[in-house]
Amino acid sequence: MEPSAVYADPELKRLYWHSRRGMLELDLLLVPFASTQLAALTPAQVQGYRALLAEEDQDLFLWLTRRAPAPTPALRDSVALVLAQGVSHK
Repeated sequence: MEPSAVYADPELKRLYWHSRRGMLELDLLLVPFASTQLAALTPAQVQGYRALLAEEDQDLFLWLTRRAPAPTPALRDSVALVLAQGVSHK
């Protein structure tokens, strides 16, 4: 479920919907992250998450499954943020 706080901000709402990639593996990581964490992110983290979502699904899959590191420190930070949320909710 999406918290109402995410929908209160149009930018966060867009980011939530862009988190739905259509690839099951990505959706299982990104949608729960977006629905529970977006409203609590700092502006810098939101910017980093936006940059992460601008990347190709194939690259996201490699990075989020830890098969390859993201190419920049900023993207690596965003990947770590998403993965940390996934670990804390298992």
